[in-house]
Amino acid sequence: MPPRLVRKPENAYHHGDLRDALTQAALHEVERGGPEAVSLKALAKKLGVSQPAPYRHFADRDALMEAVTAEAFRQFTAELKESIERSSRRSKLSRFAQAALAFGLRRNGIYRLMFASRVMACSPDGSELHKAAMETFSLLVEALEAPAVGLIRERHALQIWAALHGVVMLAEQGLLTGKVARVSREELVEDIVEQTKLALSVALKADGEL
Repeated sequence: MPPRLVRKPENAYHHGDLRDALTQAALHEVERGGPEAVSLKALAKKLGVSQPAPYRHFADRDALMEAVTAEAFRQFTAELKESIERSSRRSKLSRFAQAALAFGLRRNGIYRLMFASRVMACSPDGSELHKAAMETFSLLVEALEAPAVGLIRERHALQIWAALHGVVMLAEQGLLTGKVARVSREELVEDIVEQTKLALSVALKADGEL
């Protein structure tokens, strides 16, 4: 009789993969309960390892949260990139903006970790997290589909980045229903996109006339 195969438990991981297992498990906890839901002690218990084991990979909870936030930005960027590369009659900027709104509302716990926590502010320049966030911002600059003239693209990218964040946060808090203006969140984002494109065009034209 052939030896019976033993199924690995669902939370099993290969030797050397504990760092990634902790990151993914923490990301799951953030998605369910926000950044405050993450505990190294609870994660160790969930993954079936000793309490000191996570500290071989992360100096403390802050280090873990930095890695988790970097992974969140990578996932965010991947979704945005897939959206703007998809064939559509809408502009890349429109596709980027609508995908960002959808991500923020659908995965709000992760979005709050990325944009409404102190993790980014406490992360040193040049860190894995800062590099991951800059990849997202670079994708936004690319979505503007405008020539590189001074820092005009970057300034307008920051403006729409801030506006999109405002829409997501107000909507998540129930403060943006659209009833007063009779506009949906998606329509409001599209208005922001069109205003950004117009302002960018005017700025580029004015610079060319100097």
